[in-house]
Amino acid sequence: MGRVAYVNGRFVPHGEAVVHIEDRGYQFGDAIYEVWALFDGKLADAEGHFARLERSLGELSIDMPMSRAALTLVLKETVRRNRVRDGMLYLQVSRGVARRDHPFPNPPVRPAVIMTVNATNRAAAEARAAKGVSVVTTPENRWGRCDIKTVNLIPNVLAKQKARAAGAVEAWFVDELGFVTEGGSSNAWIVDGDGRLRTRDTNANILRGVTRSSLLEVIRRDGLEVDERPFTPAEALAAREAFITGAGTLVLPVIAVDGKPVGEGTPGPVATRLRRLYIEQAKASAI
Repeated sequence: MGRVAYVNGRFVPHGEAVVHIEDRGYQFGDAIYEVWALFDGKLADAEGHFARLERSLGELSIDMPMSRAALTLVLKETVRRNRVRDGMLYLQVSRGVARRDHPFPNPPVRPAVIMTVNATNRAAAEARAAKGVSVVTTPENRWGRCDIKTVNLIPNVLAKQKARAAGAVEAWFVDELGFVTEGGSSNAWIVDGDGRLRTRDTNANILRGVTRSSLLEVIRRDGLEVDERPFTPAEALAAREAFITGAGTLVLPVIAVDGKPVGEGTPGPVATRLRRLYIEQAKASAI
């Protein structure tokens, strides 16, 4: 059996999955999305992703397409039909299909829903984490509501392409004050010279990372000190360690910024331990 997608109430072969040309997500980016990591075919950090999904929809005045219970069943069935144990599940909800006009459709239309699943090579992911990755910096040029997980991602796409061209895996946005905000698809962290973990607070214009939130619980249980305040690229280079977090990266050590080494230029013990502890928690709590 090949890949299967869920499109507006139907499970269809991935290669035959289509959306209407006047879907507002396609024409206006009038849509939100969520991504769940999958462990053993189960949804990691499920509560956090559902809560952020509901918040993002509310901020854009898009109705939940179905109850949380029904959505959970469809998400799990999409995973089951794809026979994926370890991977990523993508969900997108747009405002729906309507004649092209900038204001919201009146009367409202039914939200459009798609889901896809991709497998992840966990062995390759662990090998990458053991080696560490590089990031580059780029000027912050996104809109003022990065807390909403919309599909409007052109600045992120360009930033990630800049990273790829430089042989890096992520780009850190740097604001007008010289502070790192977050990555193109991840939150940014350092372990400073005093051994404190630092990451930008979510009152700033950044996404409220679900993996970030779950990791904070792990950190506090482990007795580590967290300082939720921004840092500069120079502070990252002077730090003992750096890492990024996200559903796609989990906890991933950063060993270089703009081609210059962080710490010893190798994954540090804090990031390595936090990755292990996060994965243990994610597996134990997945649904």
